Amino acid sequence: MNAVLILLLVAAAVASAAEPRRFYHSSIGIKEAARIKKAEDALRHIGARVVGGVAAPVGAHPYFGGLLITLLGGYTSVCGSSLISYNRALTAAQCWYDGQIAGHEVTVVLGSNYLFHGGLRVLSRDVIMHEQWDPLRNVNDIAIINMPYVPMSNYIQPIRLPSNNYDTFVGVNAQLSGFGYTDDERPITANQYLSHVNLPVISNEVCASYFPAYIFSSNICTSGDGGKGPCISDVGGPLTTYSYGQRVLVSNK
Repeated sequence: MNAVLILLLVAAAVASAAEPRRFYHSSIGIKEAARIKKAEDALRHIGARVVGGVAAPVGAHPYFGGLLITLLGGYTSVCGSSLISYNRALTAAQCWYDGQIAGHEVTVVLGSNYLFHGGLRVLSRDVIMHEQWDPLRNVNDIAIINMPYVPMSNYIQPIRLPSNNYDTFVGVNAQLSGFGYTDDERPITANQYLSHVNLPVISNEVCASYFPAYIFSSNICTSGDGGKGPCISDVGGPLTTYSYGQRVLVSNK
């Protein structure tokens, strides 16, 4: 599928009840990578990490790709992505270049509930960001990762892209998956499983009443009522919904 077509089909970002942060890698991603690795190495169970979420069974999100990004300078950062074909994944542009630090290569982790071990691990240096990605305004925050051929299995499957029947998805109950932590009050201290949380899609008008400077027509907003929503380290992860019995990609966080 043509890369430009994919960018037109899928909304550029998910906004939630949290003000967008700049310079993702230095402020969030590098620290989260270190914390998640330490937690996984400790092999202690505490549960899921999406805020308000529950641990995902293995294979529950076969389209999810965890990202380990090796940055220029040698540091490691983390993000999420959505597998959309046998050789492409969709993620946030800020996962590759956040306006301050750029990526050198990325490992896409597929078919695993862990980020630093297990699953199929695919290395790529071929990342195409939206040509109008603006890190300062957080506009067009979307990118495609081109990979070698990825073999499919029960645990690795691409997510369907939305059809023209969908417009804004307002009112749809969507599901976000990622490697963030489940409680805003509690740091990551143990095993960090792939997790998910259900979130209603709300209108951009409602979202803009909270953060008018960050909401654009290309955004899709979800409600953070009840303390649920994307964690700071869930950037790039898939927001999905059901359509005719199949999961469909709404957007990437």
